[in-house]
Amino acid sequence: MRRAALAVAGLLVFLNVPLASPAAAATQQVMMQGYAFSPAALTVRVGDTVTWMQHDEAPHDVVTTSAPVAFRSPQLSAGQSWSYTFRQAGTYQYYCSVHPDMRASVTVLPAPTTAPPSTATRPLPSRTVAGAVPVATTPPGSTPPATTSAAAVTPAAPATSAAAEPPPVVQQATAATPATLDPMLLVAGLVTGIAVLCLLLLSSRRA
Repeated sequence: MRRAALAVAGLLVFLNVPLASPAAAATQQVMMQGYAFSPAALTVRVGDTVTWMQHDEAPHDVVTTSAPVAFRSPQLSAGQSWSYTFRQAGTYQYYCSVHPDMRASVTVLPAPTTAPPSTATRPLPSRTVAGAVPVATTPPGSTPPATTSAAAVTPAAPATSAAAEPPPVVQQATAATPATLDPMLLVAGLVTGIAVLCLLLLSSRRA
């Protein structure tokens, strides 16, 4: 158990987190002696307790005349005391109802506020993921730079495509190729020539 407590305390010191210690409420005393309150003016904080100690032979009490919260003590004989815990800030004027010339006051201040521990005392180390592209931040009010895309770097393609305008080499090869004749025309021409030749031979014999 002791090792665990030491480990937690060491961790808090490492993180620079202050150990919170609640403010202890104080106890103040006012003497009722010589037909007077001593001290006649007292300053405390919210949560503090004031104890009135009675030392006179005549009875005394504590009664508020002007205060955020009114209170009244019973009559106290010699050797008795009475305590009151202040829960609200302000000025408390009081007196002794048995002896109205006995007057005093208590000023109650607000309780001190404890600032919460700061969590930004130690900046966390930045971690860069392998292969990640750093992102550039643009200050407000400025125009971000134009990014160059792959389409902007690539030169523009020519307006005419290869299909619309064939290369000159293909055209020259097509023009140089001779036209092919139909085989049926060759056969018909050959038959006609043979028939003409036969008619010429027959006509020459008759003559």
